[in-house]
Amino acid sequence: MKENILKTKSFSFSISIINLYKYLCDDKKEYVISKQLLRSGTSIGANICESEFSESKLDFIHKLSISQKEVNETIYWIELLYQTNYIEEEQFKQLQKQSLELMKLITASIKTAKQNIEKVNH
Repeated sequence: MKENILKTKSFSFSISIINLYKYLCDDKKEYVISKQLLRSGTSIGANICESEFSESKLDFIHKLSISQKEVNETIYWIELLYQTNYIEEEQFKQLQKQSLELMKLITASIKTAKQNIEKVNH
């Protein structure tokens, strides 16, 4: 079976987010933003997993669109944590890189799915 790069990368990102959440709670005693980050950051991969068994191409696009929104929200929380000195520049850059890579992959998948729908309809 072919590896699903989007699923693999989003799972790896979820692990990074969970580890950051634990660090923020344990070391920084930050519980509000970290909870938002945990929710949005792990939701990305969950929606990608759901998209694998979507009921239609439109449902597939919808699930990936939710992931796209969650990546965008996660980027916001990561930037906020960095700007308020909860995370160091190195960690920020690493998470930002992973986030932007996921955003590109998700956006490309959505674009391809939309193009496939257009081909079928013409």
